[in-house]
Amino acid sequence: MQNAGIIVQLVVRKLALRCLFHDYFEEAKHFSTRIMLKPIDDPHVDLIATVAGPLNHKPEDKIIGNAQFRWQSDVQDPHTFIDLFVSSTEPILMMRSCAYHIKSGFGVFGIFPVLLRQRLFSEDYGVMGFRYGSPNLSVGATVIPFSHKHELPKNAWLVSKIGRLTAGVQYEPQFGSKDGARYKNLANWSCAIGYGLGSGSPLSPSFNFGLELAKNSEFIASFYQHVVVQRRGLLSVCRARIEDIADKNQFLQYHRVDDNESSNNIQDSTFQVAASWQANKNFLLKGKVGPLSSSIALAFKSWWKPSFTFSISAIRDRIKGETAVGFGFNVENIREASYQRADPNYVMLTPNKEHLAEGIHWKIGKRPVLQSDVKSGNFEGMPKELRPLDRIL
Repeated sequence: MQNAGIIVQLVVRKLALRCLFHDYFEEAKHFSTRIMLKPIDDPHVDLIATVAGPLNHKPEDKIIGNAQFRWQSDVQDPHTFIDLFVSSTEPILMMRSCAYHIKSGFGVFGIFPVLLRQRLFSEDYGVMGFRYGSPNLSVGATVIPFSHKHELPKNAWLVSKIGRLTAGVQYEPQFGSKDGARYKNLANWSCAIGYGLGSGSPLSPSFNFGLELAKNSEFIASFYQHVVVQRRGLLSVCRARIEDIADKNQFLQYHRVDDNESSNNIQDSTFQVAASWQANKNFLLKGKVGPLSSSIALAFKSWWKPSFTFSISAIRDRIKGETAVGFGFNVENIREASYQRADPNYVMLTPNKEHLAEGIHWKIGKRPVLQSDVKSGNFEGMPKELRPLDRIL
């Protein structure tokens, strides 16, 4: 809620892009561990604990530890919950709460830092908000109830979806001393438009294209492609993203529009390309390339109970001319199996690659290879991880 343009970014599927660019890419010369517990006896609660720090620990370096306890009233409804966040850094204790009524589409939420060493900013005293959500519309605002500056609102957004086209605008006052000046200042506004195809399920191929103008100072264009190939019950998943190119002769752009003169400085105008490939249920390979740095990550996941994931990433800093590695380790004790083999009667939308294996003849039967329940939107018989995200915009 403190990041500018966060609602508008979600419009152009920034959530999927963020996962592509950040998951399993550990910080250089650092490690991170994460433990997630979901008790079988009480499916309403979750507990997540993390520890992270530098590999070469020095007295001045800090090992950061966090823990989050979450309770939600309905296992199938993630929109109504209460969680407590405890950290060795600021804030020491923070509470978040959200109540959402699915039938009416109205909800209220709040973030309250309970323990802080110092309260320097208005949001340190808490942030509250309300929203309305439906499959084609999302509107809401946040306020700081204990602010002495009467900052109303802290931010507000409006997002609408028509078919495959989604557009949104967000207001976040940071410039201008009076209300009238703040509304007229374009630096307080962000907008985005996105075009996407696909159900949102990892089993369904999809793509999306987005344009974003943030704070009237940064123009961002991005393209995301998701491809799935079925191979005898196993899935090969490939994701790619291209974003942030600043050159008027190039298609995808990231450019500061408030500069008086054009700049060739790589810090002001840059691009990034990322891709991931999941060969099977155990191995995932990811990479991203840009003028400033390049990274590659390999993750291995076991499906025992509890399950664990080990990841290693290598980062090449082109500015410093250094290469470093980072490590990550996750442990999950979940209530139900996260991995299930595909139904033998289930066929993907995309053709399989069995015809490429010369001399081997598979008996596929009379099942059509280009139709499946994904096309009809029937996801009830699939694991939760393979279903689309919530239909509430």
